[in-house]
Amino acid sequence: MTTPADDHRHNPQLIPRRLLRGGQLHHPAVLEEAKRRSDNLQLRLADRITAFAGSMNFVWLHAALFGVWMVFVERNPWPTLTLVVSLEAIFLSTFVMIGQNRQAAFQQARADHDFQTQELELKTNTELTRQIHVLTEELHRRFIQSTPERPV
Repeated sequence: MTTPADDHRHNPQLIPRRLLRGGQLHHPAVLEEAKRRSDNLQLRLADRITAFAGSMNFVWLHAALFGVWMVFVERNPWPTLTLVVSLEAIFLSTFVMIGQNRQAAFQQARADHDFQTQELELKTNTELTRQIHVLTEELHRRFIQSTPERPV
């Protein structure tokens, strides 16, 4: 069973607010993906279904529904229940794939951002190294010029 403290982990609709509160810093890819998903009705719906299907409430609801169905609605071998469960499995597997695609898109956006950041840092570090090298050569030249030569 989830606690109120865990709700933010299971409810994708709360992601944008959770990410933006408290002045915390989050990866830009996380914020961009959260914004994109909150702007699209179909993605919000898929997120809600996926979040519910991944919760213990979903398990308890299904246990109760299947129990009631088997005891009161249909007797053994439950052909209609089998059909319903099969259809539900098809739809749930589709939502799982949607979630996996979402995760893959997020990981790709994050990797792209990290790559761009690292490339910029590499260029900056390379330029700083060149400047340090030029300064070192200049200091060495000045030091050599200012030091009187000693006879050997």
